Amino acid sequence: MGMFQKNMNVEQEMKKVENEVISSIIDKTMTITGEINFKGKARIDGTVNGNMTGEHLVLSETGKINGDIKVKSLNCYGFLEGNTEAELLTARKDCTIIGKTNAATLTMEPGASIQGEISVATNQKASTAAQPATSTVTVTPKPIVRKPQAPTPIPKKIDSVSQ
Repeated sequence: MGMFQKNMNVEQEMKKVENEVISSIIDKTMTITGEINFKGKARIDGTVNGNMTGEHLVLSETGKINGDIKVKSLNCYGFLEGNTEAELLTARKDCTIIGKTNAATLTMEPGASIQGEISVATNQKASTAAQPATSTVTVTPKPIVRKPQAPTPIPKKIDSVSQ
């Protein structure tokens, strides 16, 4: 019962974050160098060379971060090189994360790549003495390939109706 409750809470939190309005955007034509602290939801389409701290971060397909990240949630579609700490981390298809990753909840789509040490908490309400499960891995899931099915025949078109 406890496991299903945790999954429902994670799903509810993910939906809440997805519905939040983006308050800051770094455009794909921009390169920022330095430390960034933000509140709310930020989207990175350009390049950030520096550390970021904030609430909810979306790293788009064109986004690139070279630095450490500490956020409540990270939705990663782009390239990230640095240490990552997030309560909710979603690695989307074709994203790349290189560095130490520490997350309470990690979701990884087929085609995403995480290289480095990964720590995922197995129980958020565990005592402070308990340590998260830790392993050093390189994970690159492969998408499921389905065999194409024969096309459904298209019914013949009737040009005219005789009376």
